[in-house]
Amino acid sequence: MATTKELSVEDKLRAIYDLQIIDTRIDEIRNVRGELPLEVDDLEDEVAGLSTRLEKLKSDLVNIEELIKTKKNAIDEHQAAIKRYSEQQKNVRNNREFNSLTKEVEFQELEIQLAEKQIKEMKASIDHKKDVIASSKDKLEQKSTHLKHKKAELNDIMSETQKEESFLHEKSAEFEGLIEERLLAAYKRIRSSVRNGLAVVSIERGASAGSFFTIPPQIQVEIAARKKIITDEHSGRILVDASLAEEEREKMQKLFAKM
Repeated sequence: MATTKELSVEDKLRAIYDLQIIDTRIDEIRNVRGELPLEVDDLEDEVAGLSTRLEKLKSDLVNIEELIKTKKNAIDEHQAAIKRYSEQQKNVRNNREFNSLTKEVEFQELEIQLAEKQIKEMKASIDHKKDVIASSKDKLEQKSTHLKHKKAELNDIMSETQKEESFLHEKSAEFEGLIEERLLAAYKRIRSSVRNGLAVVSIERGASAGSFFTIPPQIQVEIAARKKIITDEHSGRILVDASLAEEEREKMQKLFAKM
């Protein structure tokens, strides 16, 4: 911390402008990736969801087929009962016993009708689920292929930029260490509040870069003197003079060339 405090205002301005150049380059690399990482995440979630749904549909199919087997076995039992009651009717001693057995036969027949109706409904459900499964398989295959291509695209970009980005992150941390805490906090706050991430800008044609608001000549003189940290009253950005900015850009270009 002692080294940081000993820095002159000019050195602080140079360090924070260098940090801005580095962070801007990181932003540019991320912009190349664009929405691709989010697209990959969304596709992964979608593929996982489709896979889960497909497994559930297959499980439902197995359960329905098992229920059909159960119903068919029940029909066999009802038919055996009918046969048994019909045989018993031949040996009844009175009408009361005969009528009682007839009611049992009718009950078994109704149970068979109900089971057959349920089997018919379950078979229709199986046909529908098979159609849904086929459709889900096609959709899953399409999404999986799309995900594969997007991942390959992202990996290509990452492999091209990974070395540079790692280097830049190291340098960003290194330059952050040169800047006093309060100034660094201000830099990060400004950077997060502006659309292009530029917290430190140079004076160009009498105005801060990217702004149409002219900076008074006296303020421009103070900025060029590099004796204090001056911010743009309109945007809140930290201002540096054009000469310092040009010198630091050249210095950072040489640094980047070493990658």
